[in-house]
Amino acid sequence: MTTPGPASPTAAADPATTTAEPVLDAHLVVDRGTFRLDLHLRVKPGEVVALLGPNGAGKTTALRTLAGLAPLTAGHVTLAGRDLDRPDRRVWLPTERRPIGVVFQDYLLFPHLSALDNVAFGPRRHGVDRRRAREQAAGWLDRMGLAEHARRKPRQLSGGQAQRVALARALAVDPALLLLDEPLAALDARTRLDTRAELQRHLAEHAGATLLVTHDPLDALVLADRLIIVEDGRMVQDGDAATITARPRTDYVARLVGLNLYRGHADGHTVLVGDTFPLAIADRHDGEVFVAFPPSAVALHPSRPDGSPRNTWPATITGIQRHGDNLRIQLDGPIGVAADITPLAAAQLHLVPGQGVWAAVKATETRVYPASAP
Repeated sequence: MTTPGPASPTAAADPATTTAEPVLDAHLVVDRGTFRLDLHLRVKPGEVVALLGPNGAGKTTALRTLAGLAPLTAGHVTLAGRDLDRPDRRVWLPTERRPIGVVFQDYLLFPHLSALDNVAFGPRRHGVDRRRAREQAAGWLDRMGLAEHARRKPRQLSGGQAQRVALARALAVDPALLLLDEPLAALDARTRLDTRAELQRHLAEHAGATLLVTHDPLDALVLADRLIIVEDGRMVQDGDAATITARPRTDYVARLVGLNLYRGHADGHTVLVGDTFPLAIADRHDGEVFVAFPPSAVALHPSRPDGSPRNTWPATITGIQRHGDNLRIQLDGPIGVAADITPLAAAQLHLVPGQGVWAAVKATETRVYPASAP
């Protein structure tokens, strides 16, 4: 994908959000066979935090632990100053007693209940009488633009409508923490676009903390104030969209934001990657660094180019894929690299998998930053 722009602000626009104490303060330590999740989470009131990572990174485990669907091995979950799970003190609060709302990927609406009664289920579970719970549910459905669908069963709702009913059910309990598990994954592309905009509006109005688990970087960039990247059960990056996209620190994050990324040792205007491949850079650096550049910065030539590019190397095409209006060319060689070129350029070069080409990147196109975390 191409490098995305900064996230649209939700709660980040509120100065109080940046100074408030966290609603959620958690250290999640969970052992599952050979896998260990060891993750610190702090989320402030009104803040939307997106948890991203590859399959098996521990995102779903984190969500299930916060929701009370799985116990901690060690650590703690503290919400609004109250311990919900702290093994060393033998504190454990069951799911139904936690001030948490959850929207699951498949929504999990009760098929035999109407939209109204699905939403009323939360308040009823928290001790609200039936009449008052239905009044509250009707109010939430009205806010979601679903008042006319109150009597419909889940099977009579569209995907976007079911998602909004599930969100209303989660918010109807006035949760201190809202958990969203891939909330848009079940929707088609057109419905997803409209529902994402609706969800952004409702999250901006939610006073509590929100944790969004997603595989989709666009969902995270649009909906979240802050991104936490998890790999192998550990946090590898934490920051706003501009920071994460500008300075990825792992291959997963680089692919997520659409950059070629390499780690090497800098000595002046050269970075040695993998002990053998020198990359020329524009500014002087010393020590361990990351070098990043977008696929659009990589030019391809049938033979070794002359002229301005200071970084040139022979490469072999290993894959060609459509990527928006361009073609994404995967290359193997001294370094693996992705290049974006126009279909016209590809046709002129007669590019096919297995073909040898020369790749070139200008030193001025590279972005270099220290490998040690700031």
